Amino acid sequence: MSELAIGLVGCGRLARAGYLPALIAARGVRLAAVADPDPLRRETVVAVAGDAAAGCRVPAFHTLEGLLQGARVDAVVLATPVAAHLDDAQLAANAGVATLVEKPPAPDAAGAAALAALGPAPWVAFNRRFGAGQRAVRAALAGREDSDHGSGGERAPGSARPQRVDLMLELRYRRASWGAHTVGDEALLDLGPHLVDLARWLSGDEVAGVRAASLSHERAELELDLERGRATLRCAADRPHRELIEARGEDGHLLARHSEGGLVAGLCGRLARRGEPHPLVASLTAQLESFARAARGEPEPALATAADGHAVMAVLDAARACAGGGGRPVELAVAA
Repeated sequence: MSELAIGLVGCGRLARAGYLPALIAARGVRLAAVADPDPLRRETVVAVAGDAAAGCRVPAFHTLEGLLQGARVDAVVLATPVAAHLDDAQLAANAGVATLVEKPPAPDAAGAAALAALGPAPWVAFNRRFGAGQRAVRAALAGREDSDHGSGGERAPGSARPQRVDLMLELRYRRASWGAHTVGDEALLDLGPHLVDLARWLSGDEVAGVRAASLSHERAELELDLERGRATLRCAADRPHRELIEARGEDGHLLARHSEGGLVAGLCGRLARRGEPHPLVASLTAQLESFARAARGEPEPALATAADGHAVMAVLDAARACAGGGGRPVELAVAA
């Protein structure tokens, strides 16, 4: 099967540190073109891509529109600021090109709903679904559900739902150390989408209610009522890198845990990863391979859909409404 020709739109920090090495490493894809309004950022990515491709120059364009007109691509990755996502995804949909939109998919639920209404609808780059530690936690919880209602993995009609699972999810980093060119979103919009998506994906539940325990530009703490439990989400854009997932059963005992980051762990991790891809690159590589299969029409349930993106942004909107309403919890409709 021929490689999927991908256009990379946005040549900022995430593209250089994440998507470019991931595109080089991923199977079944190749970087076919790039686009960015900044010529220096464009040329930096083109130079690295050329080195990896034995000097073959990747065509570069000022805009996605120019890329779609001047290059032959099967798909595009939108690693651009959130304000550009809907317009660019519309251009790609009009061209019939498969699209992977970086998180957050839109500034709010209305924008995410508009993305989901496109035809073809884009996929959303919640890459932490493809991290080894996160997948191990999900596998542990899925195995527990299977034991609750039989080895077939499907619950019989009228049978009892599995026991309660409570989640603690934390994601923090120092924004200044990342060095993004143009993005300085609030922590809720910057990091919150990953945590809300993980809460839904790990639990297999929709969010029924939201309480914003604390919201500021650099930090956010949310309490989510899930269909079968609760999730506490904490994110910060002004603290050392740390990622934490803890899943506990109804009696509080630990079911699964994943942790990375911290000062000591960060040093040990760098030593242990010598010769191995960075976790960001590894997760993006796996996500790109999944995206390529999905673009060819294969089922890829781990890849987040535009509907997932809409559900996530509805939770963030509810968190803002809670904070603006004096802390009163906000209920969300859950499909039967």
